Amino acid sequence: MNETDVVFLEGLFKKYYFEHFDLIKAPERASEREFGYQRINSGMNRHISLADDEELRLLLAQNIPSDVYCSNACYAFPAMPMKEKDWKEADLIFDIDSKDLALPCRASHTVYVCNECARASNADKCAHCGSAKTEKKSLPCDKCIDASKKEVEKLRNILTDDLGVADDMIEVYFSGNEGFHVYAFDAELQKTGSKERSQLADYIMFNGIIPETMGMKRHRPDRSLLADLGERGWRGRFARDAYGSKTGRTKAATQMKKDPDGYSKFESQLADSAGRIGVKIDPNVTTDIHRIFRMPGSINSKSGLSKIRCSRLDGFDPYAEAALLDDVPAEVSAECPVKFSLGGQKFGPYERGRITVPAYAAAYMICKKLATTA
Repeated sequence: MNETDVVFLEGLFKKYYFEHFDLIKAPERASEREFGYQRINSGMNRHISLADDEELRLLLAQNIPSDVYCSNACYAFPAMPMKEKDWKEADLIFDIDSKDLALPCRASHTVYVCNECARASNADKCAHCGSAKTEKKSLPCDKCIDASKKEVEKLRNILTDDLGVADDMIEVYFSGNEGFHVYAFDAELQKTGSKERSQLADYIMFNGIIPETMGMKRHRPDRSLLADLGERGWRGRFARDAYGSKTGRTKAATQMKKDPDGYSKFESQLADSAGRIGVKIDPNVTTDIHRIFRMPGSINSKSGLSKIRCSRLDGFDPYAEAALLDDVPAEVSAECPVKFSLGGQKFGPYERGRITVPAYAAAYMICKKLATTA
């Protein structure tokens, strides 16, 4: 990123952290956590120990970070190298990102920025210089957020119904870019290691389910063994998705008995259902018990938007509510071939040229490499 853009963004970030520090709180047991931060055009600074909000405020004021992180884990010695930290336990956090949902709308709001000439276009090969060295940038739409919300709801239901996590111990945050972070504050789950969390991730994603689990035998299918619509857990979820009704279940069982290829067809049906009812989380995030996560209230440098708490999914519009940088007019040179909504306003598409937009929209495009102050 060029120097003028760095100065522009750092000015906005500094003002944001001064005016919105109330959104950024040191977590519980802060002195046992590892903190980290990045500045624009620089690497990660981590293995930092902070005691409270005052020390966190000082870190923000002195460094004007583009991104601020805090560990999900609690350690005896958080400022020591990883092998010497002495892990105690870790918050259970899930990442749901629209980029992982394979949505058909994604192609319509994906832009490719050329690494050779810095021009933007809708094609993965630069339309201006012909270079194949392009960087993909997505400007998510309402459909992306709605689909991500559905995954959050599915996850919340599993956490409460299957794992017994109290609803008021689940916190949902817009990540500041393309999805949501879901925190499950449960004392027993916090003690689990990476292996157990991997098994939990498989359960949540509905991975590794075989027909026998749902009552289907390779020989002589028995209707009494098939999953029933009223059952709890995955058997009930599968039955409701696959059969729809008790009558549908009965018909399916009859067909399975008559069809010599019934087992294979059931296996295919199970895979189809898994794609619909399994929760699309990033398992690497869930299993990492040493990860440092973007802090609630902080800025996401991929977008210039804030990671904010979502108390109710219905009606929540992150691209309106998380655009918290300054709204003063800013002039930039933009090339953005797709339209986007931000801060309750619509922007783009823009052909290459100078435009004046609110500073938060300018920052969004600069972070996406679709604009520059130069």
